[in-house]
Amino acid sequence: MALLWFFTGCAVSPKKEAQDLPRVIAFYTAENDRAHISFVHEANRWFERMGREYKFAYDSTSNWDLLNEDHLRNYQLVVFLDTRPETSDQRSAFEQYMKNGGAWMGFHFSAFALTPSAFPQNWDWYHNEFLGSGQYQSNTWRPTSARLKVEAPDHPVARQLPALITSSPNEWYRWQNNLREDPAIRALLSIDPSSFPLGTGPKPHEIWHSGDYPVVWTNMQYRMIYFNMGHNDIDYEGGTNRELSFTFGNPEQDRLVRNAILWLTGIHENR
Repeated sequence: MALLWFFTGCAVSPKKEAQDLPRVIAFYTAENDRAHISFVHEANRWFERMGREYKFAYDSTSNWDLLNEDHLRNYQLVVFLDTRPETSDQRSAFEQYMKNGGAWMGFHFSAFALTPSAFPQNWDWYHNEFLGSGQYQSNTWRPTSARLKVEAPDHPVARQLPALITSSPNEWYRWQNNLREDPAIRALLSIDPSSFPLGTGPKPHEIWHSGDYPVVWTNMQYRMIYFNMGHNDIDYEGGTNRELSFTFGNPEQDRLVRNAILWLTGIHENR
């Protein structure tokens, strides 16, 4: 288990302030795909830095057994950085946490499910009700930036964002379910048509020329947000496995995720 913990001290004792800070815990596996592993390590560094700046405590762990009722009651926000819980006890604890008013943020591969695969769609509540997306269907390739339309400018995650933002490079997913048909799902950002063609191939189906693709959304019955972002570009073809792109470090996209943290934890940005 990797467990990262920090707090910031100010006018009160560090112990008291750490107890008073909102607490965020991120779960990850970091074993599948170098692009996802790269993102996990990058995200852990970024969340720690945001915690110091915006005064929340951040824990990160690969021990999914900590996804239990006793442990989760210590946290205001749960983050899935890459995968999802696999055991029935972990899944039950997370479902109850969310139904009891907990908050969740998920990135990219945390929504992946495909039957048959190592991550089959065997959790209907999570994939069909909570996320609303159902199974994975296809993706773009290579990871490329996209112009994203802010569909909900009134939502807290859109605070101080322009109508269109340019994302970091990413592998974009298409889903089985039409999110627009689910009354509980509110699309927050989607791929703007000016992004097409999206992807470079080499396979023709890896390049999208049209379509409607929400990439950030919330289920209004829960306190949650899902980001399709979270796949860094890696030099697979050249054999170096060097990181060619990163998810964070993009001012507009960083603000989007930061706004979501502040919204879900109840922290208000006064600056």
